[in-house]
Amino acid sequence: MERLSARTQLHDLIESPVYDRQALKPGIVHIGLGAFHRAHQAIYTDAALAHAFGNWGIVGVSLRSTEIAQDMRAQDCLYSVVARDRSGDSVRVVGSIVEALAANDDGEAVLGRLADPAIQIVTLTVSEKAYGIDPISGGLDYAHPAIAEDLKSPTRPTGVIGYLTEGLARRKAAGLPPFTVLCCDNLPSNGRIVRRLVIEMAATRDPALAEWISETVSFPCSMVDRIVPAATAETRARAEKLLGVEDRLSIEAETFSQWVIEDDFVGDRPTWDAGGALFVENVEPYEKMKLRLLNGSHSLIAYLGQLQKLEFVRDVMAVPENVVLVRRHMQAAVRTLDPVPGIDLTHYMDQLVERFANPAIAHRTQQIAMDGSQKLPQRLFQPAVDAISSGSDAAEFAFVTAVWIAYLKQAETIDDPRAQELQKAVADAMLADETASFFAIAGLFPSELQANRDWRNQVNSLLRSL
Repeated sequence: MERLSARTQLHDLIESPVYDRQALKPGIVHIGLGAFHRAHQAIYTDAALAHAFGNWGIVGVSLRSTEIAQDMRAQDCLYSVVARDRSGDSVRVVGSIVEALAANDDGEAVLGRLADPAIQIVTLTVSEKAYGIDPISGGLDYAHPAIAEDLKSPTRPTGVIGYLTEGLARRKAAGLPPFTVLCCDNLPSNGRIVRRLVIEMAATRDPALAEWISETVSFPCSMVDRIVPAATAETRARAEKLLGVEDRLSIEAETFSQWVIEDDFVGDRPTWDAGGALFVENVEPYEKMKLRLLNGSHSLIAYLGQLQKLEFVRDVMAVPENVVLVRRHMQAAVRTLDPVPGIDLTHYMDQLVERFANPAIAHRTQQIAMDGSQKLPQRLFQPAVDAISSGSDAAEFAFVTAVWIAYLKQAETIDDPRAQELQKAVADAMLADETASFFAIAGLFPSELQANRDWRNQVNSLLRSL
């Protein structure tokens, strides 16, 4: 069967780029060319180009996979996104990506793009574990493989922080203005975290470079939201039926999408708001809302699903008792939030329950359960600290923590950057205090929770009840 490409004649009912792709030139580098970016930022850029055309084509960079870049090039960087809900399916072909690079295949080409003065923005979706954050200091983790390698060979980077630092170093050396670094991963104050990591890495090679980055580069925070399951053969078959051609890059997503961006750019930016993005002075209220209500609940659902042998989020939400637990968690989490401008939190929580239960989205609980040590500190542990400081016992957060530990204890393998430490904690768990070995893991739990014997006793009690 014919494969999707620029030559494909699409049916009139299929939404596709209305701008001239031949005239589109790069202005954005995106690192992390996975499903989420293609179902989120690339679509917002597609809408921005349709609204106000400019040189905002995206150069997509995969740090690890060469296959995704090869597939993108084979399809002229076109791909489809099928939006699914109870009412049915709709498909659109996205054209905002104009180039695809694999860093481990041609790192110099990636650095060349980062040093290109036409590139004004670098966006990131590489997952929490890829940044190499020390869980204790919050700075660089010098034991992280990519960080260690990039400190040894800074001009031939392998990790995201190394690429950003070397790209900015080349801009400075050439007398060029910097680019804006826009992190779109689920980290609290994500822009500030990335700023600290880049400046710290720059300082190890040249204090003047670190100072230049500190004074000239913008690292706005952002909050992103859309449920995008991993693609399957069924995903591609559904797209083929809708498109009439083969699309090996097709992905599915829910219809809901949200992007809140701190309006702090060193240069120009696309009109992402034409696609529904919200530019604000302070992202933190939206970020906390999403991390604690959506992501925190998602983690609870994932671990319940793994314990109950339920494959998909929708399966977990088909069990009424689980819905009660999820709503109970949300009610506890919402009490730790400040008001969120323009958001009715009660409606937002109802909306989340509906999204989780969407029967058309096959989001695996195993996928969400990965990397708990990287996700739970901001999704659960910090909200627990805030709840306790306000006078609550934080019992709901103790419950989810117990569910996570119960999952770790029964898991055949633990998919987590700190898997060895977690496996040791499972092996060292004592009957009298089953959670002591977990609380002893450096930098995992905040000191306030480590020192709070009552809360730890709650976790122990709930774990035994599970």
